[in-house]
Amino acid sequence: QVQLVESGGGLVQAGGSLRLSCAASGSIFSINTMGWYRQAPGKQRELVAHITRSGDRKYADSVKGRFTISRDNAKNMGYLQMNSLKPEDTAVYYCSASILAIIADEADYWGQGTQVTVSS
Repeated sequence: QVQLVESGGGLVQAGGSLRLSCAASGSIFSINTMGWYRQAPGKQRELVAHITRSGDRKYADSVKGRFTISRDNAKNMGYLQMNSLKPEDTAVYYCSASILAIIADEADYWGQGTQVTVSS
């Protein structure tokens, strides 16, 4: 069984920084794309950033230049460094990964989410 667990969320003032982590565990053979999504109250879930296994990155326009996605393939970890945070970044942040498990086909997995609140 594969599990994703996010950590690192919290309350921060505008202009501050947070670093989110995503730990993948279980019977993992390989992890393809890893991504971070967010969902604010009353809004749809949106892609924040994603990174391929080889390191190609894509960002939402709203976070370009402020957020950096990274990963450690050896540790099955993903990260989202968030700088210059704005109140509009307030949301629940979810980690997602496309994972090939040892005894299952490749599938998309999601974490439980971590709350990020940016005060003005």
